[in-house]
Amino acid sequence: MAEKGVTPRSEDYSRWYTDVVQKAELADYSPVKGCMVIRPYGYTLWENIQAALDRRFKETGHVNAYFPLFIPLSFLQKEAEHVEGFAPQLAVVTHGGGEKLEEPLVVRPTSETIIGHMYSQWIRSYRDLPVLINQWANVVRWEMRTRLFLRTTEFLWQEGHTAHATQAEAEEETLRMVGVYADFAINEAAIPVIQGKKSDREKFAGAVYSTTIEAMMGNGWALQSGTSHFLGQNFARAFDIKFLNQNNEMEYAWTTSWGLSTRMVGAIIMTHGDDQGLVLPPRLAPIQVVIVPIWRKDTEKMPVLALAHQVTAALKAAGIRVKLDDRDEVSAGYKFNDWEMRGVPLRIEIGPRDVEQNAVVFARRDMPGKEGKTFGVPVEGVARAANDMLVTLQAALLQRATAFRDANTRAVRNYDEFKQVLDGPGGFIRVHWAGSDEDEDRIKDETKATIRCYPFDAPEGEGICFYTGKRTDRVAIFARAY
Repeated sequence: MAEKGVTPRSEDYSRWYTDVVQKAELADYSPVKGCMVIRPYGYTLWENIQAALDRRFKETGHVNAYFPLFIPLSFLQKEAEHVEGFAPQLAVVTHGGGEKLEEPLVVRPTSETIIGHMYSQWIRSYRDLPVLINQWANVVRWEMRTRLFLRTTEFLWQEGHTAHATQAEAEEETLRMVGVYADFAINEAAIPVIQGKKSDREKFAGAVYSTTIEAMMGNGWALQSGTSHFLGQNFARAFDIKFLNQNNEMEYAWTTSWGLSTRMVGAIIMTHGDDQGLVLPPRLAPIQVVIVPIWRKDTEKMPVLALAHQVTAALKAAGIRVKLDDRDEVSAGYKFNDWEMRGVPLRIEIGPRDVEQNAVVFARRDMPGKEGKTFGVPVEGVARAANDMLVTLQAALLQRATAFRDANTRAVRNYDEFKQVLDGPGGFIRVHWAGSDEDEDRIKDETKATIRCYPFDAPEGEGICFYTGKRTDRVAIFARAY
């Protein structure tokens, strides 16, 4: 069997990314242009993301439901900004069952409209509020330029949709959920995201404002990794979501929506991956530990395999996701490369000498070579040692990603310096900003950089805008982004 390799990141970052997705068997191209097939290893990673998020949603009082894939075209036309924002991306069904439909149906690009319609049927009184619903679903947005996981015509996600009696409650929900996304990203995906508010140019179509978590990828570009939107009463007015308040008066509900998609898989790949392939955070990795038995002579095989099975059983009993690779048609070196490509956090090697010592060797995925190896780990207590190592690995990945982000976040004094940084080292540019929407558009046209967010955490205080020279206390993060 040929060894698998990927294009080095320094040579072609985009090619490296595609190589990793395909060679680690996360996903493949579909015969339908712009769509992808998520392979079992990639889908298990998504299931682990789902489970970690779903637990957090339920802990904050949300419940799951499901709404139709098809949405009447007229629903999208009820909220003017919404339809304008999504019109270029819509897939529209005009025929069904061999006949032309009375009204065209849109394949769900997002569900604010159909869920708003249903909420108008369900909500009558303040006693019916809040409504806190999430759905796990697929959506379709017609894309011209696609990239596996990052931007595809069809993708998987969750979308939360809530309705509240007051503006304060809805805004609190909006901030709570972007905080839930940040907690997930930092503590499960080991990605140090920045929470903040989107500019008006970058907000969700139909929202009063949008909040986001922004992550830095390994090439310094930004990736919007999850968003939470305060919709005000825009959709409530469009879909007549009214309720009788405690003063016996009719008023419109206040709504929110929030979503995180399979794009998070791309974020994990590009935050942690290296020239050997994937590097997965232990908390989300489909396989946390792989055991590779090593023997040369037939007489060594049975004792080595016996110890390997014993260690496998101990790890399974401790709740660790473990795989014993006992293939004998490939070499140990091939196995090492194979599991490194797939990003398995911890490899356990067991050879004849380890059998004699009743011990094993640990090899960390994030530290190649001897530096990442621990020799003579006793079989007694191996599950606890493996678990401790996984905890160490998880923390190390977050620490490394945070250090990388901080080292690649810069301040600039003027627009010339801004352009020099973008064309040189790149990364995040953190500046005071007093520009207009038109200024923001001009910068995007000239540099391809956008305001990723106005960070919630902005201790800088007042300063001078790098573009206009005006004094302002607003801080913005600019970057090129996926």
